[in-house]
Amino acid sequence: MVDAFEDHCWQDVIPADVLDLYKHYKRDLYIGPKAALLAIDLYEMAYQGGPHPVSEVAKEFPSSCGINAWKAIEPTKKLFAAARAAGLPIFYTTGDTREGSKPDAIKATNRRGGLGDPKAFAIRPEWAPQPGDTVITKQRASGFYGTPLVAHLTQLGIDTVIVIGESTSGCVRASTVDGYSNGYHMVMVEECCFDRSEISHKVNLFDLHHKYADVMKVDEVVGTLEQRRLKGAA
Repeated sequence: MVDAFEDHCWQDVIPADVLDLYKHYKRDLYIGPKAALLAIDLYEMAYQGGPHPVSEVAKEFPSSCGINAWKAIEPTKKLFAAARAAGLPIFYTTGDTREGSKPDAIKATNRRGGLGDPKAFAIRPEWAPQPGDTVITKQRASGFYGTPLVAHLTQLGIDTVIVIGESTSGCVRASTVDGYSNGYHMVMVEECCFDRSEISHKVNLFDLHHKYADVMKVDEVVGTLEQRRLKGAA
């Protein structure tokens, strides 16, 4: 029987002996009383090429997550609906495409980059920002680095940040670790995070779950938010 703490998507890639090494990390998972939703880079570029294998769409759209992004659409819509119904503050991140916002000559690595098409960094219409939501533009992987996100969360008295988006091994991971480092309880929603590589997705969720975040399934998170909404309406 699978331990509930390890009952996640990484079961088929993490060996039993490694799970045993990490068993002392087992704990109760929770969402704090003052939560916010943070959607990392749910923009058009991640979905380019349509719901097809990443190996196919990457030939024309190297930044697309292909079918992995499209599979996460319905769970993500479900989570957004629950978060809005519960009155959670909602934050988005996207790339900073403003002309002249960063010098071309300064690069952290030799990774190919550039401003690109601003339309590719537009948030998907399924969960388009609504009045009262906050869109954070960023120049690095983390939604916290060099942005006013901490200031917003502090003013709202937030204790828990629920993280979703892409990619699990990149900007989602960087934002989760930075959130943890800033003292927030971090919750990652398994079905609402995705990556170009399924292996990277699973291994990073496993690692983050045991060190920096509570990885929870979408139905658990939605159920918790719904209970709170009903309790608040009673």
